[in-house]
Amino acid sequence: MNLTYQEVKKQYTALHQTFNYMLEHRHAIEELRQQVQPTSITFVGCGSSYCLSESAAFSTRLYTDMPASALAGGDLMLNAERYAPLLANTLLVAPSRSGSTSEIIEAIQRVRKLQPLSVLSLSCVSDSPLSTQADLSLELPWAFDHSVCQTRTVTNLYVANLLINAFWSNDEKLIEDIQSAIQMGEAYMEKVEASIREVADFAWKRVILLADGELQGLANEGAIAITEIAQAEAHAFHLLDVRHGPMVTIDQDTLVIAALTGEGTSYQHDLIQDIHARGARIIALADHANRMPDALVHLGIVLEQPLHPAAQGIPFIFIPQIVALASAERQNINPDQPDGLEAWVKL
Repeated sequence: MNLTYQEVKKQYTALHQTFNYMLEHRHAIEELRQQVQPTSITFVGCGSSYCLSESAAFSTRLYTDMPASALAGGDLMLNAERYAPLLANTLLVAPSRSGSTSEIIEAIQRVRKLQPLSVLSLSCVSDSPLSTQADLSLELPWAFDHSVCQTRTVTNLYVANLLINAFWSNDEKLIEDIQSAIQMGEAYMEKVEASIREVADFAWKRVILLADGELQGLANEGAIAITEIAQAEAHAFHLLDVRHGPMVTIDQDTLVIAALTGEGTSYQHDLIQDIHARGARIIALADHANRMPDALVHLGIVLEQPLHPAAQGIPFIFIPQIVALASAERQNINPDQPDGLEAWVKL
């Protein structure tokens, strides 16, 4: 059994710890924002952490009264002076597995030479270089992935980012639904893994992931996981936006993974019907049975209970993780040793 798979299967064990840890630090997280009084929030990350930053910035814009943006660490490092107006009086939030990624550390240092900058760091190791740069450092060492490709780390940092926004917006329902998604996680994995493997067991050439809201950033991360682990082509788009060009790539050699939302069901079903007609295999996730076009999908995963749309990202990300691992196994690829990749980048 490869290490990557072991870490995928341990993600909910880690999520229980992460949820409790974040609740313990709720006051400190809320107090930091009150002390800094930022006029914006900026999330910064590299690779998977950048995808998570996109999701988190969307959450901030949607649930709090703060404008927010996401920047790639390398982009900010190279263009710190150009982006200085965007970062004026911002609170920078930096999610990171290692807390040692060169672009993030140097970007913070370059920006601070230009203007004051408050930092909230989220890392999966203790006492990292990133932690020493932060005004408030949150550390989740139980969520650290030792394999090169991030899986457990992704889910835990997604939840941590989401809880930060739930705290800032006093959204108790979101907090409750995050906890519910975590509590049902072990049973969920046990229930759906074999079916995901069965539907994905063909020589697909590409995977298309479709999702809206916070889940769009997660879909981008799912595409990265498939690219890294299965060494295959994968792309993510907003649900209906796939009609605007990418639909031409969907055919019988395509696996589509879609997160269906609670509104506009007829439009979503029409889209799934069109994708089905093009010959693709389809895995869809929804939190209510009436949102699932059963006759059109090869696997319809309906959650045990309705969840806040953002909380649905927790079970959603498991699907591309298993698809990636199943493909790697079919191709005799070792997912623990992807060619040309390191666990984190040191420039």
